[in-house]
Amino acid sequence: MLLCQVAVTGLSTMWPAAAVVLFLTCFTWTSAILHHRGPTAHTTLRYLLEPPVYAEVTARRGANVTLPCLLRSRPPHYKVRWTKVELLPHGLQNVVLVTNGHAQKVYGPLAHRASLRRAHILDASLRIANLELQDNGRYRCELINGLEDESVVITLSIEGVVFPYQSSSGRYKFTYLQAKEACEAQDATLATFHQLYRAWTEGLDCCNAGWLKDGTVRYPILHTRGPCGGDHLLPGIRSYGPKHKSEDHFDTFCFTSAMAGHVFFVDEQLNFMEADRACKDQGAQLARVGQLYSAWYFQYLDRCDGGWLHDGSVRFPITTPREHCGGLPDPGVRSFGYPDKTQRTYGAYCYR
Repeated sequence: MLLCQVAVTGLSTMWPAAAVVLFLTCFTWTSAILHHRGPTAHTTLRYLLEPPVYAEVTARRGANVTLPCLLRSRPPHYKVRWTKVELLPHGLQNVVLVTNGHAQKVYGPLAHRASLRRAHILDASLRIANLELQDNGRYRCELINGLEDESVVITLSIEGVVFPYQSSSGRYKFTYLQAKEACEAQDATLATFHQLYRAWTEGLDCCNAGWLKDGTVRYPILHTRGPCGGDHLLPGIRSYGPKHKSEDHFDTFCFTSAMAGHVFFVDEQLNFMEADRACKDQGAQLARVGQLYSAWYFQYLDRCDGGWLHDGSVRFPITTPREHCGGLPDPGVRSFGYPDKTQRTYGAYCYR
């Protein structure tokens, strides 16, 4: 039974009563340097400009972005500190960059990709080159000037697609760490709640509960039915709440974005080993699940043929639904699960 479906078609009707709480919680990086002193108490900014338009910046993986932070005036002595806002142990902060207006120093995982824009003397905007999936989140630009500290927060949203993922061993086999590793193995990361919610508005409907980045377990429902929370509940994001990361087991929701390469299909009847060899003969490798979803979402890959993927699953991407291609009315990536790898029945989706 197909329990999960991803679609890119917009919803003609939304359900305002769906109980959904939006929040972003990130805790994957470990480059914390300073202790967090809590949010500033200022209600009116004296030196920094509140970003009226660019409070959220959206870009695809691999792009270069600028997170704006502008001074309306310069105090005599000050520092500007950029941090990534996320929960870390012991009240630590993930510092990205510190500048005194003349020199700058970068820290942590972003050290080789972060810099100041410096378009003019009042510009403290942060540039991030070659965006990675883990860069998604909220960033604080803080002006430090003794007792007059103040800050603004910018959200960086990586544009992409969320997909449900299940172990080859069956349903509900992943601990939190295993779910994280499974997503990374498929060229993806654990999805955030914000990403899952957006995917739900775009058509994601899945009756299997999965881990999210914040350690909660949820699943998105568009079409209410008995096995998926009951017939009488409104559509929305169902939640199991936070679960024990090493004792509880579920599926997972992964997030991926645009990619540098492309996915192509080898139209032969192959077993898994033959499919792997066919890709390598063309200077490629069997595509990861995240790469197939990326090709479907960003490059509109449409193919009505099942093909082996790197994890041993067989899937095919559909952008124009038709009766003989899975029979479902919405676009999506269809799955045959994890067939016997000796079957010479399918083609191969390769990535190069």
